[in-house]
Amino acid sequence: MQRHLLATSISLGLFAGATTAALAETSPLEQQLKDLQSFQVIAHRGASGHAPESTMSAYELAHEWGVDYLELDIQITSDGELVVFHDDTIERTSDGEGAINDYTLEELKALDTGTWFNEEHPDSADPAFEGAQMLTLDELFERFGHDTRYYIETKSPQLNPGLEEALVAVLEEHDMIENGRVLVQSFEQESLLKVHELNADVPLIQLVWYHPSEEDNTRLVEWTGVTPGPEEITDADFQAVAEYAVGIGTNYMYEQQVVIDESFIRQAQENGLPVHIYTVNEAEEMERLIEWGVDGLFTDYADRLLELTE
Repeated sequence: MQRHLLATSISLGLFAGATTAALAETSPLEQQLKDLQSFQVIAHRGASGHAPESTMSAYELAHEWGVDYLELDIQITSDGELVVFHDDTIERTSDGEGAINDYTLEELKALDTGTWFNEEHPDSADPAFEGAQMLTLDELFERFGHDTRYYIETKSPQLNPGLEEALVAVLEEHDMIENGRVLVQSFEQESLLKVHELNADVPLIQLVWYHPSEEDNTRLVEWTGVTPGPEEITDADFQAVAEYAVGIGTNYMYEQQVVIDESFIRQAQENGLPVHIYTVNEAEEMERLIEWGVDGLFTDYADRLLELTE
């Protein structure tokens, strides 16, 4: 009897040890890629329906809600610093004007990037938003660390020379890659390939935008030509993207016209590319796309999406 108990104990111990070893073999980066097979809630520029986009207030709120990814755009200042900002010019969401790349970080830090939101969205206005400073990527990482994941776009790389090198350096400095904390997205295939050359472990998302051709508005084309239009796309086209990217981010509407359908989503998935769709803010549209089987949605209202998916 004691021998039997001993043998059982040893067997259970070996099983537990093997299970622990198996779990230990899954690195954080591998786990991140596995998680992409589940639905992802992506907070577009933070909780930007409720707070000024790309500000700490917007990211704080989205993080409190427990989103899967904080989405952001990065650009580079005239003195080589990475800032979290969407537009190529600063007037829409600040009290300054001109190209963002013409300013130093110190000059950009002097701008008010919050008051505009109160003026345009009085129902969501908050005096605390006034005077919000433009964020650096370092500041965002220092605030949230490895407690969330980040979905970073290399914005307008042609206007931001050195952007990819600076980004990879910051990601490595903060151990974001090996810890499975980041996806890098871009419409520019060349930018993604440059990131891949700098660090092949960075998971990449190819962004696409489908719209009617100027020559023939009955035919859809992709903005940068990285793929054919949805009606012409083949398995080989998706596989070419899958050679360097772990997913694809796409619009599904263009001026009230649906440009992709369920078959596009399935075809991408069958060729190894999860599909994330931007930017979806109405609950009815969210439900429709979830029914289509999308793998994630970018939204300004992550609270609405979380209500549907939790």
